[in-house]
Amino acid sequence: MKHGLYSGAASLALTVGMAAGMAHAEQLTVFGPWLGPDQENVEAVLNAFAEQSGHDVRYVGSDSFEQQIVVDAEAGSAPNVAVFPQPGLARDMAGRGFLTPLKDGTADWLLDNYAAGQSWVDLGTFDGPDGNADLYGFFYKVDVKSLVWYVPENFADFGYDVPETMEELDALSAQMIEDGETPWCIGLGSGGATGWPATDWVEDLMLRTQPPEVYDQWTTNEIPFNDPRVVAAIEEFGTFIQDDMVAGGRSAVASTDFRDSPKGLFDAPPQCMMHRQASFIPAFFPDGTEVGVDADFFYFPAYEGKDLGKPVLGAGTMWAITKENDAAHDLMAFLQTPEAHEIWMGLTGFLTPHTGVDLDKFASDSQRQMNEILLDATTFRFDGSDLMPGGVGAGTFWTGMVDYAGGADAEKVATEIQESWEALK
Repeated sequence: MKHGLYSGAASLALTVGMAAGMAHAEQLTVFGPWLGPDQENVEAVLNAFAEQSGHDVRYVGSDSFEQQIVVDAEAGSAPNVAVFPQPGLARDMAGRGFLTPLKDGTADWLLDNYAAGQSWVDLGTFDGPDGNADLYGFFYKVDVKSLVWYVPENFADFGYDVPETMEELDALSAQMIEDGETPWCIGLGSGGATGWPATDWVEDLMLRTQPPEVYDQWTTNEIPFNDPRVVAAIEEFGTFIQDDMVAGGRSAVASTDFRDSPKGLFDAPPQCMMHRQASFIPAFFPDGTEVGVDADFFYFPAYEGKDLGKPVLGAGTMWAITKENDAAHDLMAFLQTPEAHEIWMGLTGFLTPHTGVDLDKFASDSQRQMNEILLDATTFRFDGSDLMPGGVGAGTFWTGMVDYAGGADAEKVATEIQESWEALK
């Protein structure tokens, strides 16, 4: 079954355009963050491209991608294409002249073929060394964070329905408490990265209480971190960690490891009924848990009364040209074809906003259903903390949320985070 339309003429144009650049096969190096099974998956996609194009395609993965790509670019030994897990680094490199703009028409293609297309254009558009904005990045392989996990058997036992709005979710949480149950399991622990799960909560709630342009202004500090709208989103998170709302009470939130927190869903009797976390969290469910049977998920809903559509928070990888040749542009054209997405869809761990793919190609129903949430999004925004300077997004924002969970005042915490941001300027 097709979700949306993908023009056969457009597909043919891509193929012809790619073939026109293939008169002379070239070597193409692709450098990215994937190792292990994900490396095998991306190589399956690149092998298909190599077979069709005749180019000699070589992928190299590294768990130190962020550091190495800068070193290579500065040394003049960059790969042809780099796969960025975070747009912020790509933005910096574009400003330094290390990235090549994508071909004219790519932005229009994204608007026509990606759900919430303007979001993807905006995320990949940066100022070049001349100060002029261009589209440098093409997003391929996306993760969804706006998910709530639950055990269907538990919901069935109590007669609970999956909520479709935030108002319904609030009412459901209140009903659970009235029934003597605990609505949420939440854990912020993550070793040296403790606090990051709370940043996801705040980001999701910013998208559900404010227009997307306010979210954008927040992540770039065009509005201060202690703006009343940001403080309100932090306090909105606070309503989910009240003692009767969360397993172990508020005092347990910061000390519970995020990898352990979903296990309360599966206890008998359950410690909690719901757990908000990204698409990767089933890796930490009890062994043998089958998603779609033993556990399932629903979209973390938006407020019906705020009329902000269906925003989705997530992350993803952005492909950019770091050493231009015809083969690099040919690869970017190939990534626009449904085939490039469907190959990885048939493996594992892949979601796409491409509206022209055949959703039946997904390896599992749960992956397909998760992708439908992405395709239904009216707005997609990247993880905000990953867009902020490292000292804030992976520093004071994390620690501030731990302080807030421990009882600190939201405005005080937000002001301290803002002061840390100003100190970086």
